[in-house]
Amino acid sequence: MRIAFNFGKTLLASCLVFIPGLSASAQTLKLPPHEKAVLKNGLTLLVMEKHGVPIVSFSAIVRTGSAADPAGQDGLAGITAGLLRKGTQKRTAQQFASDLDFIGGSFDSGADSDYTTISAEFLTKDLDRGLDLFSDALLHASFPQTEVDKLLAQSVDGIKAAKDQAESVLGTYYAGYLYGAHPYGRPGGGDELTLKRIQRDGILKFYSTNYVPGNTILAVAGEFNAAELKKKLEETFGAWPPKPAPTTNIPAPVPIKGKRLLLIDKTDATQTYFAIGNVGVSATDPDRVAIRVVNTAFGGTFASILNTALRIDSGYTYGADSQFLPQRVAGPFLIESFTKNETTVPAIDLALKVLDDLHKNGLTSVQLETAKKYIKGQFPPRIETSGQLASRIATNEFYGLDDNEINQLETRIDAVTLESAKQIIEKHFPKENMVFVLIGKASEIAPALKKYTNTQDTRKISEPGFWPPAK
Repeated sequence: MRIAFNFGKTLLASCLVFIPGLSASAQTLKLPPHEKAVLKNGLTLLVMEKHGVPIVSFSAIVRTGSAADPAGQDGLAGITAGLLRKGTQKRTAQQFASDLDFIGGSFDSGADSDYTTISAEFLTKDLDRGLDLFSDALLHASFPQTEVDKLLAQSVDGIKAAKDQAESVLGTYYAGYLYGAHPYGRPGGGDELTLKRIQRDGILKFYSTNYVPGNTILAVAGEFNAAELKKKLEETFGAWPPKPAPTTNIPAPVPIKGKRLLLIDKTDATQTYFAIGNVGVSATDPDRVAIRVVNTAFGGTFASILNTALRIDSGYTYGADSQFLPQRVAGPFLIESFTKNETTVPAIDLALKVLDDLHKNGLTSVQLETAKKYIKGQFPPRIETSGQLASRIATNEFYGLDDNEINQLETRIDAVTLESAKQIIEKHFPKENMVFVLIGKASEIAPALKKYTNTQDTRKISEPGFWPPAK
């Protein structure tokens, strides 16, 4: 699992469009209509015709991610995705890049824990050439050995470089320590050892097994004629040979009981980066909107309770926030921040106090209403462009969510009361049970950390792998 840390940046906790001029109580968020079809080979098509900007955006989801990586080959899903544009049956990597640049298009691919994404964007006038490029990468990737070797070597070097920046790897250590042997504990990008075990034959097998029409969602949004585009898509993808879709079993994770602490020793560190939390909720949890509202007030904005305490009032850090990261099954919840070595313990103590106060006092009416207004009116539009819309409807389809996820969002936000917020806090925000993961200079901070838990694990950041220790 990859956890992206914000460290004080504004959190985009929801995907919204705000329509000015309507009353605050009216539902102003609406997902544009789209059509759904399932081809005979099992491919799910989602088509959203949206005029105004002459762009067409593709967003495909393969329903397999890094949680399905074979044991000891963490990073396989990501490497497979990264190689899609690095050579096909009719284009070399250089030819693909040249053809893409010639029409000013974009192409991206990558793997998360739950699924793999492949996205592209082209001008409407270049739709045919863009569709040819997109389908060529998705359907006909050839995985040349030279490109495999190059990407694997670059990925290993990238991990080594990332360990020089604590904030770049804190999320990977945190996920590993929180989830352990659960699939969400695996490093989605692999590590220095697992990447070296990946072979081209394994990539080909992963591709042929998982990149099949019945395991794929394809969403297209933008300026086009929907009837004409559907015909093109059926002609292009209808011949994709059907194969049995694989099943990835991701068991529900068990929350941590008690307290545990992992200290990653970075001997040259002048600051300590830390994450505190436990297992959170899934993307379909019934409380997800109320959780979003409460967390926005607690740690989701610059003016949140948490950031006010750790940055504005105390000056311990440049940023502190909290996140729920919903997944197919329960993703993580975490409080995150960083501070100077000498203020490590005071900063952690203050973060825990703020969390404890949240449990004791709940939210004030002002905090609750401010969070609601922030979500409904202050976020930049996040389902405005064709790329954002294609990604949104594809993701909703993957998680089994309908258009009401957006269309009823404001109504669900308004339904959160002080009492229901208190219930959400007690149910979903950890109190006694939590893990601590820190990256810092052990010789300066380790002795004082014993106050938090008797269960403490340590390792050096220079050691290969993350957590559990690589084998």
